[in-house]
Amino acid sequence: SLPAASGLAEMGAHWIHGPSPGNPVFCLASRYGLLGPEAAREENQQVEAGGHPPMPSVTYGSSGKVLNPKAVREARDLFYALLASTRAFQGSKEPPWPSVGQYVRAEIARTVPTMAGGQEDARQLQLAVLAACLKLECCISGTHSMDLVGLEPFGEYVSLPGLDCTFPGGYSSLAERLLSDLPEGTVLFNKAVRTIQWQGAFREEGDDARVFPVRVECEDGEVFLADHVIITVPLGFLKEQHQEFFQPPLPERKAQAIRNLGFGTNNKIFLEFEQPFWEPEQQLLEVVWEDESPLEEPSADLEANWFKKLIGFVVLQPPEQHGHVLCGFIAGKESEHMETLSDAEVLSAMTHVLRTMTGNPNLPAPKSVLRSRWHSAPYTRGSYSYVAVGSSGDDIDVLAQPLPEDPRDPRPLQLLFAGEATHRTFYSTTHGALLSGWREAERLNQL
Repeated sequence: SLPAASGLAEMGAHWIHGPSPGNPVFCLASRYGLLGPEAAREENQQVEAGGHPPMPSVTYGSSGKVLNPKAVREARDLFYALLASTRAFQGSKEPPWPSVGQYVRAEIARTVPTMAGGQEDARQLQLAVLAACLKLECCISGTHSMDLVGLEPFGEYVSLPGLDCTFPGGYSSLAERLLSDLPEGTVLFNKAVRTIQWQGAFREEGDDARVFPVRVECEDGEVFLADHVIITVPLGFLKEQHQEFFQPPLPERKAQAIRNLGFGTNNKIFLEFEQPFWEPEQQLLEVVWEDESPLEEPSADLEANWFKKLIGFVVLQPPEQHGHVLCGFIAGKESEHMETLSDAEVLSAMTHVLRTMTGNPNLPAPKSVLRSRWHSAPYTRGSYSYVAVGSSGDDIDVLAQPLPEDPRDPRPLQLLFAGEATHRTFYSTTHGALLSGWREAERLNQL
């Protein structure tokens, strides 16, 4: 078998979403020669996947059989048609429901009785697949439930064309390349910041001439004085810490935007196998619990059922590089519960899922497990943002506004805000994060 060390696991960002000329991450990756031959192909850049990349997939049911691909496709097509129809409510004064989840469920309740030719078992399968579609959407939106995602603003999010692709050398190959253009020692690591004081008058010791409005104090006691600071910490950290982190505290409008916007957890569970039990051409193994329905309340027992929130596994390509590795995705409270378990408990639950799905009680257990824990990470507290019920794209713009608020302030742009949660149409993506950083740098360049 392969040396495990050749394997590369992305604990964070995974894909370039919409690799095409409008995506700055794709453009940089292309320019630096960091992509595989497939990704660079013209026709791959023109595919309109609507944020739901078509991958060669197989769907396992909890009865231990592969589900009928036609039935799965019909249910999935209905789901994507319903999701697409949410765009009609953008800017609507009175959307029919507050959340995407409630709207989609109401539409399913309306249409499902007439689906599947009225056959009860066929209808139950459609409902089970629709329940699985909602879980996948939770991963994409980084939320516990689509009932938390606002219906009216949902259509503001923009998907770029192009077939999602990965970095053969890992996402970090891009960061390393950008870093290599900077002078040595420009970027400091392991330098956690304790507080950012602004609106002040701070002097360097022994230099009374120069006065700075901003003082950044690190956990290790080191202090940096500045005219301008660009803040790119995740929204999850701001939600928890903004009150202590900024002195004086942020203005109420900004604090309210931080409270309003949604921030949730999407985690990965990597499983490494001695031998694959899947076919070489399969890229996605999906999981459907056949007794579930979006029209019924899911079990609240996290302990017993957390693994049912798992949407399935992506096969890491190519096996020459990664070994035989599956990457599972799971969002929400179940994903946060998973973070509290031991490796052995996670491995055992995943083995149970795979044996149930394949109908093979003797399927060998994975030889190792590796997982992300984005909710437990103190400086992230989750994965990425969504526009929650009770918030709107305006909150994103308010979060992005620099401080002080008065543009005529003699010391402008003391605090600038960037990061995925500050990009109104590309939130939750690396290209949104990159563009937001360029946006704030440009503000400073124009001073």
